[in-house]
Amino acid sequence: MARWEPGARERLVVAAVDLFTEQGYDATTVTQIAERAGVTKSTFFRHFADKRELLAAGQEVLSKLLTEGIGEAPAGATPLEAVAAGLERASSAMGPWNRELGPRLKAAVAASAELQERDALKSVGLAAAMTAALIDRGVAGPTAALAGELGVLAFKRGYAAWSEGDRDAADDLAQHALAALDELRAASASLG
Repeated sequence: MARWEPGARERLVVAAVDLFTEQGYDATTVTQIAERAGVTKSTFFRHFADKRELLAAGQEVLSKLLTEGIGEAPAGATPLEAVAAGLERASSAMGPWNRELGPRLKAAVAASAELQERDALKSVGLAAAMTAALIDRGVAGPTAALAGELGVLAFKRGYAAWSEGDRDAADDLAQHALAALDELRAASASLG
């Protein structure tokens, strides 16, 4: 097994998502994931505590990029302008691999209540990170929380549109995430 080849973490994520989709989350074992990825079981455990954690792969990096973008937004930026800066920063780290994985990941999550729960926890964590970054900028708590939630929703909607879109298009995730944020801003204004 090629346990020392680069990219083991990414191969483990792809193998897991494919196996979850093919045979279900509950029926998939860590051994099967490691074998499909071409690594040893111990290599799996160097990267992930358990198979459920595969869904959270990259969450810490994504949270960091979102909060850095928010923190580096211009001083006079509104809360949603700061969120947009965070979305742009996080989107810059997403490439063709992320785009290709999106529909497969969506199918795997849809088929498993446990993965849906983990996905919801991931969203809560991202919203909390953005809320904290906005509060650090001096935004009031309720406004920061609402902007953070809108940021997560915009990211998820943008990612879905981007990953399910034309693979040959020259668009990037930021375009989709920012368009989703604009739609959500308009929708929230119509709430009255």
